[in-house]
Amino acid sequence: MNQSRIRREPPSFRVVQLRATEDVSPHMRRMIFGGPGLAGFHLNEPAASVRLLLPTDGDLVIPDWNGNEFLLKDGSRPIIRTFTPRRFDPQSLEIHLDVVLHEMGAASTWAKTAGIGDEAAISGPGRGYKIDTDAPAFLLVGDETAIPAICQLLEQLPHAPIVVHIAITHRDASVDLHRDVDVTWHLMSQHSTPDTTLADAIRRTDLAPGTKIWAAGEAAAMHQIRKHLFDERGIPRSQATVRGYWKRTS
Repeated sequence: MNQSRIRREPPSFRVVQLRATEDVSPHMRRMIFGGPGLAGFHLNEPAASVRLLLPTDGDLVIPDWNGNEFLLKDGSRPIIRTFTPRRFDPQSLEIHLDVVLHEMGAASTWAKTAGIGDEAAISGPGRGYKIDTDAPAFLLVGDETAIPAICQLLEQLPHAPIVVHIAITHRDASVDLHRDVDVTWHLMSQHSTPDTTLADAIRRTDLAPGTKIWAAGEAAAMHQIRKHLFDERGIPRSQATVRGYWKRTS
């Protein structure tokens, strides 16, 4: 007899209010949320994740966990997206989420239209990245959705050679990483995709023995990177963390 998969219930949603916005680039907007609901929230590791619950038809409704996913009372799925918090301030109870702006998508649309005081909700944090302070070198790879995590990692990585590859869809989507590292911004052409762009970039990158690798972004791109690192290069899986953030639908 088939049984529904039972998953551990994520942390409860905390209601927050939009306090401010600022444009990190013409294609990324920082949403600054705050409120007493964030009391007790904490971030222990960089590149952790949170779920952002958005209003449905203008109303913020906290969904129920059914053992597999969050659902609203009528059985429909709420609007939930996953982000890496760029920063959390426990004193002011503020959390910063950087949203990539594009033509479609619920989070992007809400980021463009939300007003100060509008409510959303935060659940988390999820797993972060445990930094190996003895690693001889680091390779960080991602698309625009991984920029907040990459910036957070750069703030905490030890003094060691660091190579960064980031795929962007617009020339002016690059941002200040606030650290002097070897970074290459790969501008994708009309016919290129994150999977080919980032995998090709890693193929051309020399990796010193023991280099720790962190990569995140579009799922197909991360699949290609896993295949290259583990199957083609034979790198131990303990040496690389590769996470799919989103799936391309067309």
